Amino acid sequence: MKNHLTYKNYLGTVEFSAEDNCLYGKIIGINDLVNYEGQSVEELKVAFEEAVDDYLETCEALEKEPNKLFKGAFNVRTSRAVHAHLAVLAERKKMKLNEVVNVAFDYLIKHEDKVLQ
Repeated sequence: MKNHLTYKNYLGTVEFSAEDNCLYGKIIGINDLVNYEGQSVEELKVAFEEAVDDYLETCEALEKEPNKLFKGAFNVRTSRAVHAHLAVLAERKKMKLNEVVNVAFDYLIKHEDKVLQ
């Protein structure tokens, strides 16, 4: 089951509000908060695509980079046991811990559907 929308390489969430009896979402991976909503799946798709187009036009008019910029560095919290195991693994493989973690990230990205269900 796919619970997101894609358009022009942008990803949008799909949520349901029982209180408002509507579907809604937001564009992810951008520097701003852009929401959209609809009463049906088809309306939500149209609203998402319109929101992406409008956002891109606005960014162009403002000469602003629309995509969120990532530094490539973030903290990962894990247990002491996992940390120790990964450190030993890295040493055995003559790798840095960051290299081992990046190999795991690459695997996760390529096998997302098998790993995260």
